[in-house]
Amino acid sequence: MNLRIGIAGIAIESSTFSPHRAGLADFDVRRGDRILERYDFLGKDWAQGIEWVPLLHARSLPGGAVLPEVYDELSAEIITRLEEAGPLDAFFFDIHGAMSVVGRQDAEADLATRIRAVLGPDVLVSASMDLHGNVSRELGTAVDLITCYRMAPHEDAMESRERALRNLVERARSGLGKPAKAWIQVPVLLPGEKTSTRLEPAKSIYRRVGEIADEPGVLDAAVWVGYAWADEPRCRAAVVVTGDDTELITARAAELAKAYWDARDGFEFVAPTGTLAECVAAGLASDARPFLISDSGDNPTAGGAGDVSWTLGELLQVEELTAGKATAIHASITDPDAVAACVAAGIGNPVEVTAGGKVDSGPAGPVALSGTVFSIAEDPVGGTVAVVQAGGLHSILTTRRKPYHHLADFTLLGLDPATTDLIIVKIGYLEPELYNLAADWLLALTPGGVDQDLLRLGHHGVLRPLYPFDPDMPTPDLTPELLP
Repeated sequence: MNLRIGIAGIAIESSTFSPHRAGLADFDVRRGDRILERYDFLGKDWAQGIEWVPLLHARSLPGGAVLPEVYDELSAEIITRLEEAGPLDAFFFDIHGAMSVVGRQDAEADLATRIRAVLGPDVLVSASMDLHGNVSRELGTAVDLITCYRMAPHEDAMESRERALRNLVERARSGLGKPAKAWIQVPVLLPGEKTSTRLEPAKSIYRRVGEIADEPGVLDAAVWVGYAWADEPRCRAAVVVTGDDTELITARAAELAKAYWDARDGFEFVAPTGTLAECVAAGLASDARPFLISDSGDNPTAGGAGDVSWTLGELLQVEELTAGKATAIHASITDPDAVAACVAAGIGNPVEVTAGGKVDSGPAGPVALSGTVFSIAEDPVGGTVAVVQAGGLHSILTTRRKPYHHLADFTLLGLDPATTDLIIVKIGYLEPELYNLAADWLLALTPGGVDQDLLRLGHHGVLRPLYPFDPDMPTPDLTPELLP
């Protein structure tokens, strides 16, 4: 008899420090068989002989907190579809793990608990998460298997989802029932740009995660960094080790938690850091081309609003750029009105706009930008996109929030990053194509909803003591708990 496995989830990473609010239009909402298109591994042998029951999956680019009515609508539809689906043998909960909802706390635990109430206590539930998610006791209790990425940047995102589903299938077929879960939160909260698995100490910690997961008696192991730009009690690092040998998984969870805690002072940014002015000056003085600068405070893939204009305003004061002595690309600012003005002006014609600072005006309000419309293109994510050239500076304006991670994002606009002196992009650590492109790079500590300087953001809802907010805090009790 074939297994019947349900699939559903809501996935977004939400900064509570960003004034952006995620509405329904921000989500790619899939129902039925369109959900299965997400998983290119379902043709493998282990996935055969299964009746997949895809319900609803909603995924958004990171942003601000989700509007409560949007969360209520999506979650209610998941529950209704689940109630109508009939008996299931197992359930896959495909989430990010750092969703915040306006006026609520621990949204993933809320949804997982409601799903569990429909499924009953005996149906196996497996969750796949981003390592920048949060695992509260409530979430860990509501699911039976839980895993997360082991790489940052997230080159293993689909591999992690496959592991979560394969473990679920194999466990359901084995008849062994639910594994034990050793869970512990670690009172450390660091930005992803300090915990890249390309560098130590995260590199060794996550290598050890894989080794532990392969041990007899262990089903899986995971370490979550947590999400630094939300202000909820659940926001902190976490460890979960699952398996049938309770003594072993408890010991291994304790080992990973201690390793993370002991390394807390050793995590460093993925590149040398500085103010924007320092980074631009260093880039202009360098012979390395192209020279990339991360405009990190408004990174849309971490939850930034995408329209912070502060960096553009600063770049327009750099005489070498505006006079055309050096070339630069700034990606990007979301501003539909500014894009519309560029479209009205037409390619090759002069234009004057006020760009950005309309959603997140904290660091700066709208910035006056005068120049020539260099190009206009239609982008599947960014909508209509325009480039305004002011001297040697090319400013990318988008209709919708969009990250710039791929070379094709630039070449679509007639820009050639490889022959540009400076590329200033709203990002944290460089994604693979940009990392390979960069002859050198720096991380600029710029303002915005995902400011890398956590201490100036104003957290007040996190549980204290918490490193780095309390650098002299005593050593915590890191004894794992076996969750039901």
